[in-house]
Amino acid sequence: MSADVIEGCRLPVLRKNQEDEDEWSLAEILSVKESSGNKLFYVHYIDFNKRLDEWVPPNRLDMTTLQSPKKEAKSSPTNGLLGSGTVSPEQDVRRGMQSNIKSVTYPFKEHNFITPKKKSGSMCLASQASPTASKLSFPRATEVEEVSMKRTPKAAIDPKSNGHDDNHLSLTSNGGIHPIIPSKRGRKRKTACVVPEEDSQDSSDGTPPVPRTTGSMAPDCRNDDIVTRMKNVNCIELGRHRLKPWYFSPYPQELAALPILYLCEFCLKYLKSITCLQRHLTKCTLRNPPGNEIYRKGTLSFFEIDGRKNITYAQNLCLLAKCFLDHKTLYYDTDPFLFYVMTEYDPKGFHTVGYFSKEKESAEDYNVACILTLPPYQRRGYGKLLIEFSYELSKLESKAGTPEKPLSDLGLLSYRSYWSQTILEILLNLLNSLNYGERPHITIQEVSEMTSIKKEDIISTLQYLNLISYYKGQYVLTLSEDIVLGHERAIQKRHLRIDPCCLHFAPKDWGKRGRW
Repeated sequence: MSADVIEGCRLPVLRKNQEDEDEWSLAEILSVKESSGNKLFYVHYIDFNKRLDEWVPPNRLDMTTLQSPKKEAKSSPTNGLLGSGTVSPEQDVRRGMQSNIKSVTYPFKEHNFITPKKKSGSMCLASQASPTASKLSFPRATEVEEVSMKRTPKAAIDPKSNGHDDNHLSLTSNGGIHPIIPSKRGRKRKTACVVPEEDSQDSSDGTPPVPRTTGSMAPDCRNDDIVTRMKNVNCIELGRHRLKPWYFSPYPQELAALPILYLCEFCLKYLKSITCLQRHLTKCTLRNPPGNEIYRKGTLSFFEIDGRKNITYAQNLCLLAKCFLDHKTLYYDTDPFLFYVMTEYDPKGFHTVGYFSKEKESAEDYNVACILTLPPYQRRGYGKLLIEFSYELSKLESKAGTPEKPLSDLGLLSYRSYWSQTILEILLNLLNSLNYGERPHITIQEVSEMTSIKKEDIISTLQYLNLISYYKGQYVLTLSEDIVLGHERAIQKRHLRIDPCCLHFAPKDWGKRGRW
């Protein structure tokens, strides 16, 4: 019966869920191979991340509900429909996503916040919607209660009601507020499943994000799509850790086919055997990433590496990162990028924990291109530390920054958590610094200047936390007691923080490349 299973078929496959229980999940067969006389099937679980893809034996397949591959309908060369042979993959992605995603665009100008007079576990911050400086009012607790009761999910706000000619707002179907941003041209982004109206992942011009054609997201046309969808490296040994890759990485084919790929943990050179690795270690003089150490506190250090001056190391770092980043396609053109590698020190040297890269010159104010914490160090606070470090650099550069979007699923969780904690920390510190009955004054612009977080990300975070609403010409932000207590618990667990006093960094003018 397994002979009927071919590439493209769909059928239930037995897998372990998060509770380590057996369950049948619908999967697609991507490849079939023979191993020691037995057939193995490479499956992708539908609606699951590609990092869960795996080779499975026939006894884990449910042949009773086998779905044969669907044949693509023939179309004329000029119709431009999805799947047409003359339409480029990029156009396919754009048109397919445009037909399925209702895009929303937005953002605000300035918002002045105030707090209620009532002493309770909640607070309310509001902004007057006027073209001039906002006159702060002090809403009563009853007014705040009326806001939550009077929110109309499908109501439309009259653009003229807020007094602005160039900043309009609209309520989305779920009651969230989206100001409308003037469209502007930007680079194309990575492809991903984007959930509209949730975060600032939406592109600024209202069109769904698609793969970039340059930089860290440049498409690699040398490999067939089916090949790149399958993991090609079985295991990587990096220092004292053995890593199980999540995605395809373009290591040399003869090395990727080996049971274990060995990497020097200092220069990241890849070797085919433990003997070659031991021979290499006798010659390798590196005990830390090549570059300038710009931060050290305790055993943690950050090194700044120029992708033009340290090409081999940067390329090896990108190859390793590709094993854990699905949409990363930068491997060789590292010249326009800086790499900030976080390390942990012990007597043997500086061991790589994670890194992020950024463009030397970014017209879109991106302060992160790719960011990764290696799996052995995940869920220990290092990811948030990398994010915090990227914003500390933006503060020294005196500009607000944002990561390239759309983010990966894990990246979005980390950034969303960091933005939430940082914004709530500022608002709560502002409230605690005031006397009872005193009215606080702060704007979105001021929060952005204090944190170097872009205003769009601040607004999207407030919307995600479901704190912002519109009431009588004001933007009202209510912090419940649950939000405050949850924030305090999260801050107590966050032991790793960046100390700005330990950061030694001078921004460079990369427009004058000849100097560097």
